[in-house]
Amino acid sequence: MKHEITIQNLAQAVFTINRHAKTAPEPQHLYQIKKDTICKLLKEKKAEKVGLHFSDHPKLSNQHSTLLVKVADYYFHIPPSKDDFKNLKHLGSLDQNYRNPQTKMSLSQAKRIVYQYIDWKPEKKPHPRQKRYTSSYYTPSSLGKMEWPPSKSHRNY
Repeated sequence: MKHEITIQNLAQAVFTINRHAKTAPEPQHLYQIKKDTICKLLKEKKAEKVGLHFSDHPKLSNQHSTLLVKVADYYFHIPPSKDDFKNLKHLGSLDQNYRNPQTKMSLSQAKRIVYQYIDWKPEKKPHPRQKRYTSSYYTPSSLGKMEWPPSKSHRNY
């Protein structure tokens, strides 16, 4: 069942995904779907490149730039391409005073919207070999492992 996806919905979904990615223990997937969504929006001319910003988080102490993209009334940063450096104006340092509008959207709803838009399907992982069923009540007996008859060194009576 597909719903009409608006640019505003997508912008809110990407905002929600980005907010969660910043605190996620393994944010790679969230950042990847954010980037894929923004790239598709740019390709379809539903988002616009604004310019380049210096990143707040230098990699290995080297200053690097990020691409500022406007989607509806939200702004996002993604890695720039070589062409972006040639064709876009560098805006200098990030403006800390600017904030995106707040939105109330769950991460699961945001992912649903984005997955539908970018037509994302989870990778089919090969099923691990089935383990043999063992009851949690089963305790292997140690009777067969004891030395019988007991040797003289183990007699305790």
